[in-house]
Amino acid sequence: MPAQAYAGKECVCQLRKGICDQSCVQDMLQTPFYIACLKLKGRRALVVGGGDVGLEKVEGLLACDAAVTLVAPEAHRELVQLALEGSIRWERREYQPEDLDGCLIAIAATGDTDVNIRVFEDAEQRAMLVNVVDVPPLCNFILPAIVRTGPLAVAISTAGASPALAKRMKREIAEMFGEPYANLAILLNDARGWAKGTLPTYQDRKQFFESIVNGDPDPIELLRAGDVEAVRELIAVAQQVHAAAT
Repeated sequence: MPAQAYAGKECVCQLRKGICDQSCVQDMLQTPFYIACLKLKGRRALVVGGGDVGLEKVEGLLACDAAVTLVAPEAHRELVQLALEGSIRWERREYQPEDLDGCLIAIAATGDTDVNIRVFEDAEQRAMLVNVVDVPPLCNFILPAIVRTGPLAVAISTAGASPALAKRMKREIAEMFGEPYANLAILLNDARGWAKGTLPTYQDRKQFFESIVNGDPDPIELLRAGDVEAVRELIAVAQQVHAAAT
Protein backbone atom coordinates (compact mmCIF):
# COMPACT_ATOMS: atom_id res chain seq x y z
CA MET A 1 0.00 0.00 0.00
CA PRO A 2 1.49 3.41 -0.97
CA ALA A 3 2.39 5.98 1.64
CA GLN A 4 -0.40 8.31 0.57
CA ALA A 5 -2.98 5.74 1.64
CA TYR A 6 -2.05 6.28 5.30
CA ALA A 7 -1.76 10.06 5.46
CA GLY A 8 -4.04 11.61 8.05
CA LYS A 9 -5.51 8.28 9.13
CA GLU A 10 -5.19 6.50 12.44
CA CYS A 11 -1.73 4.98 12.94
CA VAL A 12 -1.76 1.19 12.48
CA CYS A 13 1.93 0.42 13.00
CA GLN A 14 4.30 -0.08 15.91
CA LEU A 15 5.28 3.61 15.96
CA ARG A 16 1.88 4.37 17.56
CA LYS A 17 1.82 7.99 16.37
CA GLY A 18 -1.92 8.41 16.73
CA ILE A 19 -2.41 10.00 13.30
CA CYS A 20 -0.23 8.62 10.51
CA ASP A 21 2.46 10.96 9.14
CA GLN A 22 3.67 8.38 6.56
CA SER A 23 7.13 8.20 8.14
CA CYS A 24 6.94 4.41 8.46
CA VAL A 25 6.50 3.83 4.71
CA GLN A 26 8.59 6.61 3.19
CA ASP A 27 11.36 4.26 2.08
CA MET A 28 9.26 1.34 0.79
CA LEU A 29 10.01 1.98 -2.88
CA GLN A 30 13.73 2.24 -2.13
CA THR A 31 13.85 -0.94 -0.03
CA PRO A 32 15.60 -3.81 -1.84
CA PHE A 33 13.80 -7.10 -1.22
CA TYR A 34 15.56 -10.45 -1.34
CA ILE A 35 13.42 -12.59 -3.64
CA ALA A 36 13.13 -16.26 -2.64
CA CYS A 37 10.75 -19.21 -3.00
CA LEU A 38 9.96 -20.93 0.30
CA LYS A 39 9.48 -24.68 0.59
CA LEU A 40 6.56 -24.84 3.03
CA LYS A 41 5.51 -28.47 2.61
CA GLY A 42 4.89 -29.85 6.08
CA ARG A 43 6.15 -26.67 7.77
CA ARG A 44 3.97 -24.98 10.35
CA ALA A 45 2.40 -21.66 9.37
CA LEU A 46 0.22 -19.43 11.53
CA VAL A 47 -2.62 -17.22 10.31
CA VAL A 48 -4.19 -14.85 12.82
CA GLY A 49 -7.60 -13.57 11.72
CA GLY A 50 -10.54 -15.50 10.30
CA GLY A 51 -12.12 -13.08 7.83
CA ASP A 52 -12.02 -12.88 4.04
CA VAL A 53 -8.35 -11.89 4.00
CA GLY A 54 -7.48 -14.66 6.44
CA LEU A 55 -9.19 -17.13 4.11
CA GLU A 56 -7.13 -15.86 1.17
CA LYS A 57 -3.88 -16.29 3.11
CA VAL A 58 -4.85 -19.75 4.38
CA GLU A 59 -5.66 -20.90 0.84
CA GLY A 60 -2.30 -19.61 -0.40
CA LEU A 61 -0.44 -21.53 2.29
CA LEU A 62 -2.44 -24.71 1.68
CA ALA A 63 -1.58 -24.48 -2.02
CA CYS A 64 2.04 -24.90 -0.93
CA ASP A 65 1.23 -27.83 1.41
CA ALA A 66 1.96 -25.92 4.62
CA ALA A 67 0.61 -27.18 7.94
CA VAL A 68 -1.69 -24.27 8.74
CA THR A 69 -2.97 -23.20 12.14
CA LEU A 70 -5.68 -20.54 12.22
CA VAL A 71 -6.20 -18.49 15.38
CA ALA A 72 -9.43 -16.51 15.53
CA PRO A 73 -12.48 -16.34 17.80
CA GLU A 74 -14.73 -16.52 14.71
CA ALA A 75 -13.99 -17.61 11.16
CA HIS A 76 -15.31 -17.39 7.61
CA ARG A 77 -17.57 -20.34 6.82
CA GLU A 78 -15.03 -21.70 4.31
CA LEU A 79 -12.35 -21.65 7.00
CA VAL A 80 -14.72 -23.50 9.32
CA GLN A 81 -15.18 -26.14 6.63
CA LEU A 82 -11.42 -26.46 6.14
CA ALA A 83 -11.08 -27.05 9.87
CA LEU A 84 -13.90 -29.61 9.95
CA GLU A 85 -12.35 -31.61 7.13
CA GLY A 86 -8.95 -31.53 8.82
CA SER A 87 -7.16 -29.38 6.25
CA ILE A 88 -6.25 -26.80 8.90
CA ARG A 89 -6.17 -26.60 12.67
CA TRP A 90 -8.45 -23.89 14.12
CA GLU A 91 -7.79 -22.47 17.57
CA ARG A 92 -11.08 -20.69 18.30
CA ARG A 93 -9.76 -17.97 20.62
CA GLU A 94 -7.66 -14.82 20.76
CA TYR A 95 -4.01 -14.83 19.71
CA GLN A 96 -1.32 -15.85 22.23
CA PRO A 97 2.47 -15.51 21.78
CA GLU A 98 2.84 -19.27 22.19
CA ASP A 99 0.94 -19.73 18.92
CA LEU A 100 4.18 -18.85 17.13
CA ASP A 101 6.13 -21.72 18.69
CA GLY A 102 7.40 -24.11 16.03
CA CYS A 103 6.20 -21.98 13.12
CA LEU A 104 8.31 -20.83 10.21
CA ILE A 105 5.94 -18.12 9.05
CA ALA A 106 3.16 -15.99 10.53
CA ILE A 107 0.54 -13.85 8.81
CA ALA A 108 -1.72 -11.48 10.71
CA ALA A 109 -4.95 -10.56 8.96
CA THR A 110 -6.97 -8.89 11.69
CA GLY A 111 -8.54 -5.46 11.91
CA ASP A 112 -7.11 -4.95 15.39
CA THR A 113 -3.95 -2.82 15.37
CA ASP A 114 -2.89 -3.93 18.85
CA VAL A 115 -3.13 -7.61 17.90
CA ASN A 116 -1.27 -7.03 14.65
CA ILE A 117 1.56 -5.24 16.47
CA ARG A 118 1.81 -8.03 19.04
CA VAL A 119 2.06 -10.68 16.33
CA PHE A 120 4.75 -8.69 14.55
CA GLU A 121 6.82 -7.96 17.67
CA ASP A 122 6.52 -11.52 19.02
CA ALA A 123 7.59 -12.95 15.66
CA GLU A 124 10.47 -10.51 15.32
CA GLN A 125 11.77 -11.61 18.74
CA ARG A 126 11.84 -15.16 17.38
CA ALA A 127 13.54 -14.09 14.11
CA MET A 128 10.51 -15.45 12.21
CA LEU A 129 9.02 -14.48 8.90
CA VAL A 130 6.00 -12.28 9.59
CA ASN A 131 3.56 -10.33 7.46
CA VAL A 132 0.76 -8.11 8.68
CA VAL A 133 -1.59 -7.68 5.75
CA ASP A 134 -1.64 -4.16 4.25
CA VAL A 135 0.71 -2.74 6.91
CA PRO A 136 4.22 -2.67 5.33
CA PRO A 137 6.07 -1.50 8.48
CA LEU A 138 4.72 -4.59 10.25
CA CYS A 139 6.24 -6.96 7.70
CA ASN A 140 9.71 -8.42 7.28
CA PHE A 141 8.57 -10.00 4.00
CA ILE A 142 5.93 -9.09 1.46
CA LEU A 143 3.65 -11.35 -0.56
CA PRO A 144 3.82 -10.70 -4.32
CA ALA A 145 1.08 -11.45 -6.82
CA ILE A 146 1.62 -14.99 -8.10
CA VAL A 147 0.97 -16.50 -11.51
CA ARG A 148 1.01 -20.28 -11.02
CA THR A 149 0.75 -22.82 -13.84
CA GLY A 150 1.78 -26.36 -13.01
CA PRO A 151 5.35 -26.24 -11.70
CA LEU A 152 5.88 -22.66 -12.88
CA ALA A 153 5.40 -19.72 -10.55
CA VAL A 154 5.99 -16.10 -11.53
CA ALA A 155 5.99 -13.47 -8.78
CA ILE A 156 5.13 -9.81 -9.42
CA SER A 157 5.86 -7.10 -6.89
CA THR A 158 5.49 -3.34 -7.11
CA ALA A 159 6.78 -2.93 -3.52
CA GLY A 160 3.24 -1.94 -2.58
CA ALA A 161 3.19 1.01 -4.95
CA SER A 162 0.28 -0.22 -7.08
CA PRO A 163 -1.69 -3.42 -6.44
CA ALA A 164 -3.78 -2.56 -9.53
CA LEU A 165 -0.67 -2.60 -11.71
CA ALA A 166 0.43 -5.91 -10.18
CA LYS A 167 -2.98 -7.40 -11.04
CA ARG A 168 -2.70 -6.21 -14.64
CA MET A 169 0.80 -7.68 -14.94
CA LYS A 170 -0.43 -10.94 -13.40
CA ARG A 171 -3.17 -11.20 -16.01
CA GLU A 172 -0.84 -10.43 -18.91
CA ILE A 173 1.91 -12.78 -17.70
CA ALA A 174 -0.64 -15.59 -17.27
CA GLU A 175 -1.68 -15.09 -20.91
CA MET A 176 1.91 -14.94 -22.14
CA PHE A 177 3.45 -17.79 -20.13
CA GLY A 178 0.78 -20.43 -19.85
CA GLU A 179 0.41 -24.17 -20.24
CA PRO A 180 3.07 -24.72 -22.96
CA TYR A 181 5.76 -23.34 -20.67
CA ALA A 182 4.56 -25.49 -17.78
CA ASN A 183 4.56 -28.57 -20.00
CA LEU A 184 8.09 -27.83 -21.21
CA ALA A 185 9.26 -27.47 -17.60
CA ILE A 186 7.86 -30.94 -16.85
CA LEU A 187 9.52 -32.51 -19.90
CA LEU A 188 12.87 -30.89 -19.07
CA ASN A 189 12.60 -32.02 -15.46
CA ASP A 190 12.27 -35.60 -16.73
CA ALA A 191 15.67 -35.17 -18.41
CA ARG A 192 17.46 -33.81 -15.32
CA GLY A 193 18.38 -37.23 -13.97
CA TRP A 194 19.90 -38.24 -17.30
CA ALA A 195 21.85 -34.98 -17.51
CA LYS A 196 23.26 -35.30 -14.00
CA GLY A 197 24.26 -38.91 -14.56
CA THR A 198 25.74 -38.42 -18.04
CA LEU A 199 27.12 -34.90 -18.44
CA PRO A 200 30.13 -34.35 -16.18
CA THR A 201 30.11 -30.59 -15.62
CA TYR A 202 27.64 -27.82 -14.85
CA GLN A 203 28.60 -26.12 -18.11
CA ASP A 204 27.84 -29.29 -20.08
CA ARG A 205 24.41 -29.57 -18.47
CA LYS A 206 23.73 -25.87 -19.04
CA GLN A 207 24.53 -26.17 -22.74
CA PHE A 208 22.36 -29.29 -23.04
CA PHE A 209 19.25 -27.63 -21.63
CA GLU A 210 19.81 -24.33 -23.44
CA SER A 211 20.16 -26.17 -26.75
CA ILE A 212 16.63 -27.48 -26.24
CA VAL A 213 14.97 -24.38 -24.82
CA ASN A 214 16.50 -22.03 -27.41
CA GLY A 215 16.63 -24.54 -30.24
CA ASP A 216 15.06 -24.76 -33.66
CA PRO A 217 12.27 -25.80 -33.93
CA ASP A 218 11.03 -23.87 -30.91
CA PRO A 219 9.73 -26.35 -28.29
CA ILE A 220 7.17 -23.83 -27.04
CA GLU A 221 5.65 -23.47 -30.50
CA LEU A 222 5.54 -27.25 -30.83
CA LEU A 223 3.72 -27.53 -27.52
CA ARG A 224 1.31 -24.77 -28.51
CA ALA A 225 0.49 -26.94 -31.51
CA GLY A 226 -0.03 -29.91 -29.22
CA ASP A 227 2.99 -31.86 -30.53
CA VAL A 228 4.44 -33.24 -27.31
CA GLU A 229 6.14 -36.13 -29.10
CA ALA A 230 8.12 -33.71 -31.27
CA VAL A 231 9.50 -32.08 -28.12
CA ARG A 232 10.40 -35.46 -26.66
CA GLU A 233 12.26 -36.15 -29.91
CA LEU A 234 14.12 -32.83 -29.61
CA ILE A 235 15.25 -33.84 -26.13
CA ALA A 236 16.29 -37.32 -27.31
CA VAL A 237 18.36 -35.86 -30.17
CA ALA A 238 20.01 -33.39 -27.79
CA GLN A 239 20.87 -36.26 -25.45
CA GLN A 240 22.57 -38.15 -28.27
CA VAL A 241 24.54 -35.10 -29.39
CA HIS A 242 25.74 -34.07 -25.95
CA ALA A 243 26.50 -37.62 -24.78
CA ALA A 244 28.70 -38.12 -27.86
CA ALA A 245 30.56 -34.90 -27.11
CA THR A 246 31.58 -35.89 -23.58
